[in-house]
Amino acid sequence: MPKIYHCFPGGRHKVLTLSYDDGKVADRRLIAIFNRYGIKATFHLNSGLMEQSIRIPREEIRSLYQGHEVAAHTLTHPTIARCPMDQVVQEILNDRMQLEEIVGYPVRGLSYPNGSYNNAIREVLPHLGIEYARTVHEHGQFTMPQDFYTWQATCHHNHNLMELAKTFAGLAKTQYFYMMYVWGHSYEFDNDNNWEVIEEFCEFIGNREDIWYATNIEIVDYMKALNNLKFTAAGTMVYNPSAMSVWISVDGQPTEIPGGSHVRLK
Repeated sequence: MPKIYHCFPGGRHKVLTLSYDDGKVADRRLIAIFNRYGIKATFHLNSGLMEQSIRIPREEIRSLYQGHEVAAHTLTHPTIARCPMDQVVQEILNDRMQLEEIVGYPVRGLSYPNGSYNNAIREVLPHLGIEYARTVHEHGQFTMPQDFYTWQATCHHNHNLMELAKTFAGLAKTQYFYMMYVWGHSYEFDNDNNWEVIEEFCEFIGNREDIWYATNIEIVDYMKALNNLKFTAAGTMVYNPSAMSVWISVDGQPTEIPGGSHVRLK
């Protein structure tokens, strides 16, 4: 029986993702940095607050965030664990609907406003079309989440970012999956006068062949497709019922499994 490992696209074993909240005007500078170094991120927006002058206007959102992911952050950013559940539902659904009208695709992710959530909110999210939700907790590790609805980041960008990036870049044991997840708010770079923090990080970690650069929802979708592979009992053939291609390692050899295909493993 061959030794089979799941892989990220291209046979990689490391993924980098970032997410930034609130959709304020500093996102323009941040996205320009990400684009320069081939880094992808998710931006969580409050569609009910876009008329404020400190936020990206509606007419700019579709073009500015192209190539990245727009996700929900509730309509008006309440501390939802203190709200009645019917208000929580409206905050999330109305945010989704307005954002979807702007960007032209289903909005399926969320970051909890003010980091606020509870078990009841987490349980209702799948029924609202939300497929993952990011908290404000950090674990300082490079592990994949056990629960995408309580997704914790590796770090905030002000917390040992370059030390963690150097460790992440050096991880070479291909029998493990590694994910580095950075979160924050773009306006913090203005407030703290430290844009060099994210510039240095992106210059160091960007444009590497051994790292998959992905948005939050791309990771969720890929892992679902990967975990949906159907192997024969002998491990000599695999069927991919999903539409997207996924990658596995077979006795150390990266192997692409195209969507909808049966592949004999050598």
